[in-house]
Amino acid sequence: MSAPPFAAERAIRMGREALAVEARALSELGPRLGEAFARAVEAMLGCRGRVAVMGMGKSGHVGRKIAATLASTGTPALFVHPAEAAHGDLGMVTPGDLVLALSNSGESDELNAILPVLKRLGIPVVAMTGRPESSLASHADVVLDSAVSEEACPLQLAPTASTTAQMALGDALAVALLDARGFKAEDFARSHPGGALGRKLLTHVRDLMRSRDALPRVAATTPFTEMMRTMSAKALGLAIVVDADDHVQGVFTDGDLRRLIEQGHDLRALTAAEVAHPKPRTVGAEALAVDAADLMEAARITVVLVVDEERRLLGAVSINDLMRAKVI
Repeated sequence: MSAPPFAAERAIRMGREALAVEARALSELGPRLGEAFARAVEAMLGCRGRVAVMGMGKSGHVGRKIAATLASTGTPALFVHPAEAAHGDLGMVTPGDLVLALSNSGESDELNAILPVLKRLGIPVVAMTGRPESSLASHADVVLDSAVSEEACPLQLAPTASTTAQMALGDALAVALLDARGFKAEDFARSHPGGALGRKLLTHVRDLMRSRDALPRVAATTPFTEMMRTMSAKALGLAIVVDADDHVQGVFTDGDLRRLIEQGHDLRALTAAEVAHPKPRTVGAEALAVDAADLMEAARITVVLVVDEERRLLGAVSINDLMRAKVI
């Protein structure tokens, strides 16, 4: 059978209709959340082990995403394929775990075949199904109704709105669990250490700062020319004036040098103390690197000093250091 000629306007109309159907499915899902949803969240919250998500076909694909979302938001979870579970993988589910079983029809043979075994093992089952009277629902401890009035597929065959409803209901579970656990952005970052959020919330100033011999430190009495040699050698764009105990006394930057030249000062007659700013911007070593970035942006500077509680110099971090670490 040959395909009809492509019609752009028809394609756009079909796409909009599909989105409208799925939007209606989600709007109908919300009012149905009630006591069963709360009991499902409570059961998953009290699970001592992991949430084993199961589903066949498209429900299986959705299940994998739900398991990943749960795991990244504080609820240990994994996906177990029902067909493989019947051939040995059911050993992945152990006492203390909970099964979240997805099936729109509730009559998936592969899934229903292992439900009696789960019952004998004492594994609680939360069912997500479009048919609350199904075999899956009859074996479940809690039933979440994910029914939709129609699929977005014009043939009413391909799972479309029903899988969208499952996905959204899984997200709703994850969000409710996240809130019940008091899960915070810092906790999320720990499970995403390689992502942008992880770098922002897990990277501290101490992880990036330059220290010891990498710092262009000079004494208050250091002659101007010697201070400039130190600045050039350390390539940080400034010199840090410290006392004998390493307390920060001031800072002199490349910008200060340009201004002195413009003003016509006799630079050779000056000392570090005479040209340094007495109150440079500082942060603590335990501060988040992103906070140092915010300080630099607010003060319009490119380097911030790192000090302890007594303003002893510990290090320095530059905007280039933050960029290399992909904090900004």
